Amino acid sequence: MSCLSIASKEIEKVRSYRFISVLDRLIMIDLLKTLLAVLSVIVIIIVSRKFIKVLAKAIEGNIANETVLSILGLNTVIAINAFLPAAIFMAILMMLGRMYRDNEIVAIASAGGGVGLIFRAVFLLVIPLSVVATGSSMIATPWAEAKIQSLMHEDKKSSDIRGIAAGRFSEYSQGELVFYTEDITADNRMINVFVQNRGGGKLGIVNAKYGRIQHLPGGVYLVLEQGQRIQGNPGDRDFIIENFDEYAVRMEKKTTVLQQKRHAVPSAQLWASEKLPDVAEIQKRLSVPLAVVFLSFLAIPLAKLAPRGGVYSSLAVAFGIYFIFGNLRRVSHSWVVNEIIPVWVGYFWIYFILLVLGAVLLIRLYGIKWVGMWFKERGVV
Repeated sequence: MSCLSIASKEIEKVRSYRFISVLDRLIMIDLLKTLLAVLSVIVIIIVSRKFIKVLAKAIEGNIANETVLSILGLNTVIAINAFLPAAIFMAILMMLGRMYRDNEIVAIASAGGGVGLIFRAVFLLVIPLSVVATGSSMIATPWAEAKIQSLMHEDKKSSDIRGIAAGRFSEYSQGELVFYTEDITADNRMINVFVQNRGGGKLGIVNAKYGRIQHLPGGVYLVLEQGQRIQGNPGDRDFIIENFDEYAVRMEKKTTVLQQKRHAVPSAQLWASEKLPDVAEIQKRLSVPLAVVFLSFLAIPLAKLAPRGGVYSSLAVAFGIYFIFGNLRRVSHSWVVNEIIPVWVGYFWIYFILLVLGAVLLIRLYGIKWVGMWFKERGVV
């Protein structure tokens, strides 16, 4: 049996029973594979850049080694949500460009299937993706942003005492304290500790047999046991020398308050707010699933403009359009916050432009009569 007859039978099934046919599944699977490939490449590039910055902070001691992978995973969730519209846009252009190049669209059209069948098969995947994008944008991404801020805040509180190692001099509190220990036991007890610190304009030298890190109400302290303390200024004869059984040196005195950024605030809290920045943030989150739908709508007629342009031609078109689209979103956010445009207009004028552009392309490719008949057959008009 020829491919043409198979396509014809599948198209009749779609028209008669309105369920997902073999042809729908083929297009959906092909689109899903292309989407996963494109999204993986984009996410790897973006997350790798962020990972380098996180790794640099970890090397500097600003982030604990244990939280690096957690931050990497959370950044992956954020990147997937942010670049899903771009990925689905490019994936549709690439998939349909290949189908035009291999004359698969011609075979479908010869069997009686038109662009409406392509729209149907694509949106059978796009609509569930837009629902997932809504949940990700409104719930998962703010949670991931808040979690990253919380992890970095907790690490920042203990950044001055991170990296203590046996046999190595280390500076803390911006050089006010120099610390050294010969050995550290399995229960984090330090052996033969040397500390140099400055306080009240005088230099202090402390030698102790044992030491430990302890969190006390005033901050983080190095508690020393069985040692001697010498305090004074070099060159002066006025020194204080004392022996002690226990002596505490404050290593970290700063207090940090977690100030949650707007993109990490839960969506429910933003919905209840009437502040323009909060309204603009909600519109920004809603723009992700809307972008998935409207960019997909635009991509289908756009793929036919240069069917033999190849994959790279489709990618060039996708990058150009998405670059303009992304800039318009940023401009729209600024306009809403600064009250240049009404709140009810918000981001939505951008999607109206995408809708009009897609309709113009359909009319250009198929004619105004075909578009009217297509909508009339489906009871839209």
